[in-house]
Amino acid sequence: MTAHSQREPILQTQALTKHFTVGKTMWPGSGRTLYAVEDVTLAVYPGETLGLVGESGSGKSTLGRCLTRLYDITSGQLSFEGQDISTAGEGALKPTRRSMQMIFQDPSASLNPRRRVRDIIGEVLQVHRLRPTGEINARLGELMDLVGLRAEYLDRYPHEFSGGQRQRIGIARALAVEPKLIVADEPVSALDVSVQAQIVNLFSDLRQQLNLTYVFIAHDLAVVRQISTRVAVMYLGSIVELGEADALFSKPRHPYTHALISAIPQPKNRGRRERVLLTGEIPSPLDPPKGCKFSPRCPHATDRCRVERPVLQALDDERSVACHYPL
Repeated sequence: MTAHSQREPILQTQALTKHFTVGKTMWPGSGRTLYAVEDVTLAVYPGETLGLVGESGSGKSTLGRCLTRLYDITSGQLSFEGQDISTAGEGALKPTRRSMQMIFQDPSASLNPRRRVRDIIGEVLQVHRLRPTGEINARLGELMDLVGLRAEYLDRYPHEFSGGQRQRIGIARALAVEPKLIVADEPVSALDVSVQAQIVNLFSDLRQQLNLTYVFIAHDLAVVRQISTRVAVMYLGSIVELGEADALFSKPRHPYTHALISAIPQPKNRGRRERVLLTGEIPSPLDPPKGCKFSPRCPHATDRCRVERPVLQALDDERSVACHYPL
């Protein structure tokens, strides 16, 4: 029995699906369906960091936007703290939006260049009426301190900061509403490698300090391993493997996970790891393969894999895999 089985999830999905129509014109029946996310069933537990990994085009960011209801979902169910928010309107979502925040890849794009940091973060406090007017300045100072920035930086504009500092400001803005869950979408991929570790450490410190829960989206597996307690691996809109981070990295059970992990650079003193080279490109979500979506690139695929789509099922308490022949 896992530690999670004793607790209720803070966020849960059941067969969550998101399709887009592309190339649509005024003519009825025009346009094609893009299968961005399909049948994702997932639970996120309080206090954990669930890493969400996969190649570009795997649907990670789309799933993140569905989890925060920035995108409406096509079908399936989404619950936050036991409440179904699958089809909730903006009014009903307002209290949920306070508890659930999203941090984006490019902080420059989400910070208004014409406003000072004081106004960018202060607006959040005012809109949600989180502090009396007289206490806002003190709270702004607290938030800057939380993310490792000086209070005097509040009177600067976003362009006066480095990329890492701008991401810290984005984190401070998300923290201003005192959320319980943060969905971080590639929050370090636009930063220099030297700065990435600092921001990842900041996320870890804040999780412990503020009892936060994260869904941490990234394509860099080394970053995900550093921060995550559990990991979900996505391929072409579906979760193919889910498990405790240490177990998943030490013994991947899905061929796709195995290939991803084999590509992580190893320190010289660790010895050589067998590299699994994937052939071909990730298929188009406009025309996903029949059967297992990974079968065209899988070295272990059989005729069954090409016609029968595997479902994500538990191998044991620690691991779930969508594969007919798990490793």
